[in-house]
Amino acid sequence: ARSFADIGDIIRGKDLFLGNNKEKKKLQKKLIEYFEKIHGGLKGGAKKHYENDTANYYQVREYWWALNRNDVWKAITCDAKAFYYFRPTCSTGTGTQGRCRCVSTDPPTYFDYVPQYLRWFEEWA
Repeated sequence: ARSFADIGDIIRGKDLFLGNNKEKKKLQKKLIEYFEKIHGGLKGGAKKHYENDTANYYQVREYWWALNRNDVWKAITCDAKAFYYFRPTCSTGTGTQGRCRCVSTDPPTYFDYVPQYLRWFEEWA
């Protein structure tokens, strides 16, 4: 199973998992297609800012993740209300209390910005 942070790594092109190489290449090709379309639709200052980001669109992917991580979190967790999936992670020291996010509506973690290999230490410890 993939975690929220792993999905962020995949979107941003930072996934270290060396599993099914054929599937990974297929996924990366599709992501590059999507981000190429996003890149092609940029205008004004954004177009100029990202004009050199054309190989794998890593800068556009980072920016997209920063803008959309809350929506990805909601999509993953809002239907998991009855499951004891979440640890006490909100700033109050409590869990999400049957809701799909902390009171602030932010994902109750910033693990998606911790390098994947360090998260693996946490998971396997």
